[in-house]
Amino acid sequence: MARSQKNDNFIDKTFTVMADILLKVFPASKEEKEAFFYYRDGMSAQSEGEYAEALENYYEALQIEEDPKDRSFILYNIGLIYASNGEYLKALEYYHQAVELNTNLPQALNNIAVIYHYQGIKASEKQNIDIAKILFSRASQYWKQAITLAPNNYIEAQNWLSTTGRA
Repeated sequence: MARSQKNDNFIDKTFTVMADILLKVFPASKEEKEAFFYYRDGMSAQSEGEYAEALENYYEALQIEEDPKDRSFILYNIGLIYASNGEYLKALEYYHQAVELNTNLPQALNNIAVIYHYQGIKASEKQNIDIAKILFSRASQYWKQAITLAPNNYIEAQNWLSTTGRA
């Protein structure tokens, strides 16, 4: 059974019905529709914490989807799953791929910065000061890009940049 047929909550059901209507109304190729169905099912599985199922759907969508912007959102969501599972290097890989395809993705830039910042803290705790400086510098670089794209967001990052003299 497709995930879209077993959604239990109102929001998922509503989104599914609306998406199905839009796909019938707007011209889209069979491949575009199929990629969207996989993406939608991946989002639904991800929201329920079914990460393995979500990844399967996202990887299927990536096999079909050709639009770079749409691919960037799929890659971003894959990065979210790996980050939530503590697989930060894999998450970085997918976030970077997403940003390569879509430079207007401040949430991916922010998440890259968060991971570098976290790694910088861990390096500091291990007294690897030179490595920590490099990682904090990378975090700063990505947060600045994210803030440029979304100046009203990432207030904690803005405060960190300001208090550390990196603003």
